[in-house]
Amino acid sequence: MKQDINICNNLKAIRNRLGMSQQDLANIVGVTRQSIAAVETGQCAPSVAISLRLAKALGCQVEDLFWLEEENLPKIEAILVGSTHNIQRSQVSLARIGDQWIAYPLLGRDAFRIEMIPSDAEVVAVSHPVVESDVGASPVRVVRQSGLGGFPHEELPKGLPNKSKLPLASTKVRNEHYPSGEAQSQTGTNKVLVRLLDDIEKLHNTVVIAGCTPVLSLLARGTERWHPQLRVHYRFAHSMAALHSLCRGEVHIAGMHLYDPQTEEHNIPFVREALTGKDAVLITLGVWQEGLLVPPGNPMKVKTVSDLVEFGATVVTHEVGSGNRMLLERKLQEERVPFEAMKRLNRIVHNHQEVALSIVSGIADAGISTASIAATFGLGFIPLHSARYDLVILKEYLQEASVQQFLNILGNRLVRSQLQILGGYDISKTGEVVANI
Repeated sequence: MKQDINICNNLKAIRNRLGMSQQDLANIVGVTRQSIAAVETGQCAPSVAISLRLAKALGCQVEDLFWLEEENLPKIEAILVGSTHNIQRSQVSLARIGDQWIAYPLLGRDAFRIEMIPSDAEVVAVSHPVVESDVGASPVRVVRQSGLGGFPHEELPKGLPNKSKLPLASTKVRNEHYPSGEAQSQTGTNKVLVRLLDDIEKLHNTVVIAGCTPVLSLLARGTERWHPQLRVHYRFAHSMAALHSLCRGEVHIAGMHLYDPQTEEHNIPFVREALTGKDAVLITLGVWQEGLLVPPGNPMKVKTVSDLVEFGATVVTHEVGSGNRMLLERKLQEERVPFEAMKRLNRIVHNHQEVALSIVSGIADAGISTASIAATFGLGFIPLHSARYDLVILKEYLQEASVQQFLNILGNRLVRSQLQILGGYDISKTGEVVANI
């Protein structure tokens, strides 16, 4: 039918993620290719029956494909907690207390949470030495157990699968601590016997994602809100560590923002090198502004990274292999300044919040982060680079319902609104497939 109301759709993005052409989808649904094209471009709205067939063919809900555009979102009055200083256009969290709405500003530390995560199980036995992981883990020394498969003779709980949907495969990956491209090999599968603390059926519907942007935790909570049966386990890791974790089969999705100056491409060269022999798809989360965070008002009048050396500024740096560390090193190289000439803190920071807090507390004069982090903490920002943040997914995982549900929210207007108000993000390409590896 001809479209006479504002109906938005996410059809093209979901179809491309699944590697379907318009003709492929048309054949499954039983319509012409031209009909699919007309729906994707918003020239017409499909009937209820066609909408249901499209959702079934793409393995999602109708609400993931279509929604009404609301130009004027509702507004309510709320009581603000704290000062109104610099609160205009700021983000807030809302709660109904008694007969009034209370608004809690999401600024500085209050924009982030430190949560204790409920456990799913308890380890009761281990077999094989545990290999050190790049993502949120420390090397652990363990003792081999006797018995079948290395475990004590103990009956497994009914319904417990013999192997995980994400097996820890034997891998050989490039380690970022070897700049010359040398690799170290970690071979073997680490097995543990666990005692379940929750219903195993609830554990199946989990998607695991590793990355460094705080936006991923925002997406995780949003996904769980719209898909109550879905669990999103977010693991913090810088770009190279997240990619290595994907290589080892530890996560479904890796988030990264690495730039290769030789090819002038984001992420793709690194994925090609790391995922040899594996098929993957890269989906854009957004383009963000990366640059120098400085105190409010930029008291040192810093304009370039070479100014940091000239003015003797103390700079907080990220770990090797992170996108922000690579950006700092690249900019210093472009300005012919040795990295060793920079006055740096004795400690390495591991996330964007730590960079901002180091500057807010006066420990450091500058550090590399994003425009949205600068705005959240009320800091000055000097843009250096526009980086594309991509989500990397192995194609074998694309058919899993949990992964599909997570990716489908990228087209949700409410999610896009969240990204937009953060500032410093270009969301015009959010959800688009940028490469098939």
